[in-house]
Amino acid sequence: MPGSNYNHTYWDFPYAPETYNFRRAMNAAGYATLVVDRFGNGDSTRPPSASLTATGSVQALHQLVGAVRQGLPGVQPFRKVITGGHSLSSGVAVIEASTYHDVDGVLLTGFSHSLNMAGTLSVVGTYYPAAQDPRFAGQGYDPGYLTTRPGTRAYDFYGEGNYDPAVLATDEATKEVFSLTEYPDGLTSTLPPTTNFIDVPVLVVNGSADRLCLNTCANNAALAAGEAPYFSPAAKLRTYVLPGSGHSVNMARNTAEYQAAVKDWMSSMFK
Repeated sequence: MPGSNYNHTYWDFPYAPETYNFRRAMNAAGYATLVVDRFGNGDSTRPPSASLTATGSVQALHQLVGAVRQGLPGVQPFRKVITGGHSLSSGVAVIEASTYHDVDGVLLTGFSHSLNMAGTLSVVGTYYPAAQDPRFAGQGYDPGYLTTRPGTRAYDFYGEGNYDPAVLATDEATKEVFSLTEYPDGLTSTLPPTTNFIDVPVLVVNGSADRLCLNTCANNAALAAGEAPYFSPAAKLRTYVLPGSGHSVNMARNTAEYQAAVKDWMSSMFK
C-alpha cells in the first residue's frame, strides 16, 4: 500500500521497470504481490476527504489480508501474507498487524520512531489543494484533498542528486492526492507501545537522506539501535538504510540495493 502523495505506481513504477519497479522485482524473485490504492486515490473510490482516516485503511487492509488467505476470485489462496507499506501506509501496516495479528511479516519503508518535525513541517509546507493543480483541476476534488506543489517532489522525497530526472518527471506525472485527516490516527503507529505488539518478523527501511527522519536514519547501525526498543523479540527486527536516498526509497538510483535487502529478508524469514 503506497503512502500519501502516491498511488499504486509507487510500487509498480512504469519508467525503467527493470530498475524501479518493486512489484516486478519481487515477482522475479518468486513472490506474488498485490498492490493496493488507498481510499481517495488511484483506482479506489473517492469519498469526501474529511471522511478519510488511517483507521479506515487499516480496516480495508485487514479485509484484504483475509481475502488473500481465502483466495481472491480466480486466484489461489495464500498461506503466508506479508504486508508492505510506505510512509503513511507503513503506519497503517503497523496498526493492522498490532491489532489483528493476521499477517506473517511486515515491511515498513519510510517509517521510524524518530520523526524530524522541522523536516516534516517543511514538506507539509509544499502541500496545497489538489483542485488547484494542473494534474487534478476540474476533476471534482473537494478542498480537503491535497497534493504537492509542482516542482517540490525532489525536495520532499529524494536524496540530493540520487535520482534520474526521468524518474522525477514520471513521479510528478503520476502523483496523487491525500487528506490531512489521514495523519492523526496514522501517526499513532509511532507512539509506544504500538509496534511492541507486532509478533511477526519486521523489516524497517529508510533512506539516509530522508528529511522526515532524524539522525537515526543516517546509517543502518543508528537505525537498528534507534528502533530496537520499540519492537518485541518476536519481531526479529531487521533494519536497512539505503545510502543517499530520500524518503521515497523506490525512486533512488540505487534502489536495487534496497530490493536486494528485502529479498534477503524474505528468503531468510519466510522459507
